[in-house]
Formats: sequence, C-alpha cells, structure tokens
Amino acid sequence: MNKVKIVCICLLICQFGFRAVQAQAVAQKISFPPVPATIDFAAENVPLDNPIVYEQLQQELTKNVYKHSSTLAILQRVGLYKERIMGILRKNKVPDDFFYLAVIESELWPYANSGKAAGFWQFRDTTAKEYKLEVSRFVDQRRDLELSTQAACNFLNNLNKTFNNWTLTAAAYNSGRTSIMNTQKAQGVQSYYDLHLTLETNDYVFRILALKIICENPAAYGYELSKNRAPEILEAVEIKEDVNLIELAQKYKINYKTLKYYNPWLVYNPGAAKTDKYYEQNKWMNVMLEVKPGQGYKIMIPKKQ
Repeated sequence: MNKVKIVCICLLICQFGFRAVQAQAVAQKISFPPVPATIDFAAENVPLDNPIVYEQLQQELTKNVYKHSSTLAILQRVGLYKERIMGILRKNKVPDDFFYLAVIESELWPYANSGKAAGFWQFRDTTAKEYKLEVSRFVDQRRDLELSTQAACNFLNNLNKTFNNWTLTAAAYNSGRTSIMNTQKAQGVQSYYDLHLTLETNDYVFRILALKIICENPAAYGYELSKNRAPEILEAVEIKEDVNLIELAQKYKINYKTLKYYNPWLVYNPGAAKTDKYYEQNKWMNVMLEVKPGQGYKIMIPKKQ
C-alpha cells in the first residue's frame, strides 16, 4: 500500500471520528437540574415561591451539579465522614443540615486551606484557639475531625444564642455575627432570605442547600456511584508522653503513611529549629510528637478485624 493510500485512509478515519464526536455532542443536552418543590434548612422552610430565592437556589444547584470532579470527590467523602460528624452534631443539638456546612467549607478535605482558615470547618487561627483547638508548628487540630466538629458545634450554638434562628446562624458562620446584626438593623428585615448581603454570604446558605439536595439524591442529578467503601473502624490510642510516631505506627502493625492518613492534624513538616528538643529527629518530618506536661492527644489507629 503506497503512502498516498495510507494518508487517504487516515483522513477518512479522522473525518468519521470527528462526525461521531459531533453527533455525540448534539445528542448530549445541557439543562437546568430540577429544583425540589419544597426544601428546608434546619426545619425552616425555604420560600421558593419568592422568584429571587428560587433563582438563587437554581444557580447554586446548577454550579454544583456540573462541577463533576469536585462533586464526585465530595460524594465519596460523605460516605466516609457523615456518620461521625452527624453523631457529634446530634450530641450537641445542632441540626443535621450543618453537616453540609462542613461540606461546602472544606469539601470534607482535612487539608483544605483558604487564606488563614484551615481544616474541616475552616477555622481561622484566632477562632480555633478561642474554641480550644491547638494550632502549633507540630499540631493543627482544625484537621482533627472529632475535635474540630465539637469546636464548630460550640461556635454554632454560641451564634444561635444571638439569632435564635439556624439559617441566620449559618450565614453568621460565614460573615460574622456583627455583620449580620448590622445588616438586619440597616435594612429593617430579619429573615436571611430577605437580607441583601455580600456576594459570598448571599449565596452561602443556597450552596449548603444545593449540596444537601445532591448528596441526598445523587442519582437524580446524574451521579452513578459505585458502592462506597465502608468507613474504617478506628480506635483511639491515648498519648500522654513524648512518642516516636514511626515506632508507634510499627507497634500497631501499620506504617507512618497510614498513621498520617488517619491523623491529618499531625503536621508533616513543621520546619524544625535547632533549639527544638527533637531537632535531629524532626529535621525532615514530624517523627517525634512532644507532649507537654498535663497535656495529651488521641491518635486514631485502624482497628484490626
């Protein structure tokens, strides 16, 4: 077969392939995802009969339905973390829907970082310390699922004492208590759905609602998920004195990588200083965990079945 024939065949194959792609593109219709007839946040009905409210929810639902890769990652993590977070919310009498506040804040990724905010609930350093979370060179408890969720519950319950309304409490989590109170006073309205807020806070509760809608019925929005792997059963190991983390991992028949996976609050590379007690061990990574007198930590280890 000469070169001319080969070139002609290749051109024909490319042409047919291009037409097939065109046909597929024409067949794939992009449309607005369905907005539920009714929905509530923390038992407060969302006034979808208000066209502005309806449009805001539709916009956030559309953004997140078509944000495929990040929404898929969220759906996978929901299966891993929902039960543990919900248990703490309920213990503290915080409505279940606040689980989705954590979803939009961090996508349930412990290493999420935005400016000075970090962790599952995106606490800033100052707020974290106010709510008894340690943020140091070696430890960042904003990345500890249980401790940060407990701190978030304390913070949310504190906010709700001011507003006595969970929707406004969610908005205040984003923009601050004083901002919401000043806006209510200036505009002469009380409901979140009637307030004109900053762009971010204006969309904030609607983003929570959008993720709630998708996560509670993913198939209705085109997400076909394989069966989520069951969350690992973990046991807490009390640490009350300095410990070598690599040796601790080996003691429980796991490796350092696995220990770090289940304990993302242990800072990997703290940037050791020569004055540090364990400078040589921690020169390249956090090997030695120093425990101050009267202090202690819980390290989570996968339980052997």
